Amino acid sequence: MLWKLLVEYLRPQQRLLLAVVVFQLAQSIASLYLPTLNADIIDQGVAKGDTDYILRTGAVMLLVTLLQIACAIAAVYFGAKAAMAMGRDVRGAIFSRVAAFSEQEVTHFGAPSLITRSTNDVQQVQQLVLMSATLMVAAPMLCIGGVIMAIRQDLQLSWLIAVSVPVLLAGVGLIITRMVPLFRLMQTRIDTVNRVLREQLTGIRVVRAFVREEVETTRFARANEDVTDTALRAGRLMALAFPTVMLVLNVSSVAVIWFGAFRIQDGSMQVGTMIAFLSYLMQILMSVMMATFMAIMIPRAAVSADRISAVLGTESSVRPPEHPLDFSGRTGRGELQMRDVGFAYPGAEQPVLAGISFTARAGRTTAIIGATGSGKTTLVNLMPRLFDATSGSVMIDGVDVRELHPDLLWGHIGLVPQKPYLFSGTVRSNLLYGKPDATEEELWRALAIAQAEDFVREMEGGLDAPVSQGGTNVSGGQRQRIAIARALVKRPELYIFDDSFSSLDTATDARLRQALRQHTAGATLVIIAQRVSSIVDADQILVLDGGRIVAHGTHAELLETSETYNEIVNSQLAAEEAA
Repeated sequence: MLWKLLVEYLRPQQRLLLAVVVFQLAQSIASLYLPTLNADIIDQGVAKGDTDYILRTGAVMLLVTLLQIACAIAAVYFGAKAAMAMGRDVRGAIFSRVAAFSEQEVTHFGAPSLITRSTNDVQQVQQLVLMSATLMVAAPMLCIGGVIMAIRQDLQLSWLIAVSVPVLLAGVGLIITRMVPLFRLMQTRIDTVNRVLREQLTGIRVVRAFVREEVETTRFARANEDVTDTALRAGRLMALAFPTVMLVLNVSSVAVIWFGAFRIQDGSMQVGTMIAFLSYLMQILMSVMMATFMAIMIPRAAVSADRISAVLGTESSVRPPEHPLDFSGRTGRGELQMRDVGFAYPGAEQPVLAGISFTARAGRTTAIIGATGSGKTTLVNLMPRLFDATSGSVMIDGVDVRELHPDLLWGHIGLVPQKPYLFSGTVRSNLLYGKPDATEEELWRALAIAQAEDFVREMEGGLDAPVSQGGTNVSGGQRQRIAIARALVKRPELYIFDDSFSSLDTATDARLRQALRQHTAGATLVIIAQRVSSIVDADQILVLDGGRIVAHGTHAELLETSETYNEIVNSQLAAEEAA
């Protein structure tokens, strides 16, 4: 998965990578040339007392060193650009894929894990690319070139290379194989820390209300200790790798000096040649050490790449049709029809919905009511195709929603969810979310209909008043009314209100519904509610129980014919109000 991910997302950065290879090659050639020049100075300059030769060769060495530095800087620069561009593209791809997920896929991965995968996991792969561009490209060049140059200096000492390199590889390889499962476990435990922290920040009011600070602190500490323990275990193995490398490197250096001294003593090797051979051996082992450092990073990056690929390789269960229908020439006005619709979650023994059939006509209000857990929200999710029905069909103006492109479908629907969410920004930016070109007059009109004009005008800045993430700086009722206004600004053909009036007092609810009736004349209205007072004037009320429609009709008709509806009414209203 790691290789496939790198190939796919580094392909656009081919020119940058080519520049990295060219500069790394030049740097490696310069590095391999320096020990030979150093040997010449010792053997031909120092030994013979030729000062001019020492100065000339030293000047060449200085120029080569400057070239080496310049090439190293250029390689790091282009490597960093390639790595950052690759990370940008991968994060963009993850975001695009997650944005196309249905609720089913988001629930499968979990929000904390998706956040970790798009941040920490991408960073691990990005770091690998950066280090590869600065180290891994030069490592094989130095290693192969160093072996060739060392053999040219002295063939008889080359057996030291044949011994030290395999010993180094074996020792480091054993350490790396033990690190792979730890890195995999670490990413999972980082997910857990993010999940616990996200839960505590989101539910901070609940935590404080039930005086659970110590319990939540303990829970976070446990998750944090798990990450720390795993990181320490991986860190100990990583710390063991470098002493292993240095041990082999130093023992090899001593061996070169030891055996080289005997050859110098019998006159078969010069001092400069031994120093050059030692330098090449150091280059070889250092290149192996660089490759080792990269090998330590590869397992964690591979784990992260697997997690990223799992997201990128998951197709949404709600897919656009291969040949979407053109919806522009229709004569309907957002009429919603369900024909024998059923829905079951994957792996569930019983369906959540079964045999749902009804028609919500344009210009009329259709209300759906039922007890908690009766399947109301699931039914709402099927209307804009946030889920696909597992049986039957959901139709808009006689066209199955699965035959329409999701963007086209969503463009004709205004949904106010059960838990209204406001984005960080201003009141204006939130209202413009569905219609970016809306005028200020349209915004104030939508706020007036949603009974939000008064408090927005009182806010400092009015339409430009700041809104925090999630709308936490306004009350629940205010947040709900702004969300309703956001849907009204869009002026869709089908309005879906999923228990959107629950945070409003009865008087405000009545005024809003009165204003809403005039604003949405000609459009299709679907209201999901638990409060009877919100739907008493609906043209059609569907009573949902156990995932099935058990009754339908007007408020007056249901009072006479439906026992389930009467139970709901009696639990909320006095007998006089119900009559």
